[in-house]
Amino acid sequence: MKQETLIQRLKFYFTPNDGRYEDLKKGNLAKNIAKDLTAGLIVAAVAIPLAMGFAMASGLRPEQGIVGGAIAGLFGALFGGSKYQVYGPTAAFIPVIAGLMAIYSHGFLVLAALVAGVLLLLSGLFRFGRIVEKVPHSIVVGFTIGIAIVIAFSQIGEVLGFKEKIGYGIIDQVGFVISHIGEANFFAVLIALITFILCKIFLKVSSFIPGPLIALAFGFIAGQTFWADKGLILIADKFGSIPTDFSKITPPVLPEAWSGKVVFDLLYFAFAIYIVSAIESLLCSRMADRLANNKGIPFNPNKELWGQGMVNIFTPLFNGFPHTGALARTAVNIRLGAVSPLAGIAKFAFKLGLAAFLAIYLEQVPMACIGGILLYVATGMVKVKEIKEVLGMSKFHIALMVYTAAMVPLFGFMPAVVSAIVIYAIAYRWLKKEQKAMPMNEQELAA
Repeated sequence: MKQETLIQRLKFYFTPNDGRYEDLKKGNLAKNIAKDLTAGLIVAAVAIPLAMGFAMASGLRPEQGIVGGAIAGLFGALFGGSKYQVYGPTAAFIPVIAGLMAIYSHGFLVLAALVAGVLLLLSGLFRFGRIVEKVPHSIVVGFTIGIAIVIAFSQIGEVLGFKEKIGYGIIDQVGFVISHIGEANFFAVLIALITFILCKIFLKVSSFIPGPLIALAFGFIAGQTFWADKGLILIADKFGSIPTDFSKITPPVLPEAWSGKVVFDLLYFAFAIYIVSAIESLLCSRMADRLANNKGIPFNPNKELWGQGMVNIFTPLFNGFPHTGALARTAVNIRLGAVSPLAGIAKFAFKLGLAAFLAIYLEQVPMACIGGILLYVATGMVKVKEIKEVLGMSKFHIALMVYTAAMVPLFGFMPAVVSAIVIYAIAYRWLKKEQKAMPMNEQELAA
């Protein structure tokens, strides 16, 4: 077979119509297009409150999550490697972005995202997709558990209705809650719990019901009527009005004074964005093919990395922040019957349209409602089935999962994941010997 040239690969990567639309032509074309448009509409409705929550938890403004998720959905659908994947802000980025925003400006975040985007483009161009996929399942599960813990603790202040900012870092957060527990607002806690329950119930009843959006509607009504005088903190109290001009461009900002620390931080955060984008998007793409029972062209890991590069270059420039493949929203997209990237393109249009129409209402939603939605996200991240898979592996992998899960909230994303990968790399030969001694079915589980 003739070897593909770099120019041919680039031409393929820049071609949106690359075979991923094949299922649109199977059966009734109009019906398939209607499926994609319906999926795009409902996923947009589900994604708006999640995007706002992820943005605010990351130290950014709510509209940055809305516009970012829309732009990411468009570029991911056009240039990604998956038929079904939905792109947007994800929980895994929260500790990375929040850590950067605690020190630097949004312009510096854009700069770090651009560096990460270039690394992702090069990784796709030089076909590193299969290498990134080699990160063991135990580290991925441990990382997911750790992120869930970070999100849950980051929302304690919103759920309890504290007016003072709770801060960053799990130890400081626990200390703050203990010392300020007397200031908790019972009605904020109640709204958070009701929001959590509404999200849980409606998304279980049917994928066609946007539970998080219904929860926001409840929060809006409660904050404006029967609990209007209960001291609830609204989004507008914290961030002001939500603008509907989604055409704002935010260029990267170079620090006025360069130093060794600034350069280190830039590389540190860029690499963190690169790792999260690469691992989560490839895992999500792989899961999407399984969930959709894809019988046609499988996802292309290298083109997916290329698409992630495009997402993380253009999304931050449009007043957004780093995005990647979103596992939960991708699953909803597939359950709604989406068959091609057209659903992602539709999500782009519907999300901006809905947000512009709803902005005046969204800013009147209590922060406790956002906290409840993110608590729902955090609990949904921890999959018992995945933990059981790791528990069925070797003691080393079990320890690696526990180590990663504990390190993420205690020391941050990069120290946790990088040290876990280094430990795995050092122990790799020992693990290979151990696998040879296993029965075949156990080898498949450990792989």
